[in-house]
Amino acid sequence: MASHQNLNFQGQIPGEFLIARIMQIHASISKLESLRPSKQVNILFSHLVKLCILPSSIDIKALPQEVQQMRQSLIILCARAESLLELEFATYLSKISLPLNDLNRFPYYENYVKLAKLEYGALIENTGVAQLKKVAFVGSGPMPLTSIILASQHMKSTHFDNIDIDETANNLARRIVSSDDEIEKRMKFLTSDIMEVKEKLGEYDCIILAALVGNEEEKAKILGHIRKYMKEGGVLLVRSAKGARAFLYPVVEEHELFDFKVLSIFHPTNDVINSVVLLRKSLIYT
Repeated sequence: MASHQNLNFQGQIPGEFLIARIMQIHASISKLESLRPSKQVNILFSHLVKLCILPSSIDIKALPQEVQQMRQSLIILCARAESLLELEFATYLSKISLPLNDLNRFPYYENYVKLAKLEYGALIENTGVAQLKKVAFVGSGPMPLTSIILASQHMKSTHFDNIDIDETANNLARRIVSSDDEIEKRMKFLTSDIMEVKEKLGEYDCIILAALVGNEEEKAKILGHIRKYMKEGGVLLVRSAKGARAFLYPVVEEHELFDFKVLSIFHPTNDVINSVVLLRKSLIYT
């Protein structure tokens, strides 16, 4: 497969070309016996990510049915591969003495650093509160990078509850943060389906919803559930995707947000993949 780096388009990449290349990679990924980290898996997903962050005018809603189906399949494959990558790296970290010192060896660590900085900036700009008292991160997984980065670099007095449906993931995450007494005392890990967490959601000043919690159909139900139980005036930060980045992650549509006050929506144009959607629960919808 030729590397996208040989492309010399000026400005935006033609949508038809980009989709054709993405479909080729999807076909290659679909043939893999395993999505566990390996040279072949890493090369394919690295090419895919680099393609999807190229500037283009792709409108996901306008894609033909065949491409829509491929996109849904690709999101599932990406989620599985990301989960296996995190699991392998978290297992490695859990066995060394100072795992937090080796976080930057994770392949997408810098992306998380940039995204956390964006999200923290959006929170300050729209709430005026630099240090929230209590934050929930939904879908934290075995490598709770966002929570760790926010807790260590931005929110140095905030308490974090990491909520994940997988107890194995939570056990690994607990081991990783246990090496740092200061971080550990501000971080809890709760094993639960977010749809079964109710009154507890009212404890948080901010709830962050990871991009891969629920597919696009489930996301609207999850948003409605969180809004029902979160505190009045509380903030919900949702990760979404736009354009070709939506071949990697589900999109949160604006019509799904009608019950919230939309504080800001930011679509990155650099190597950060996720869009940042900041919402507030309010009786007054605007």
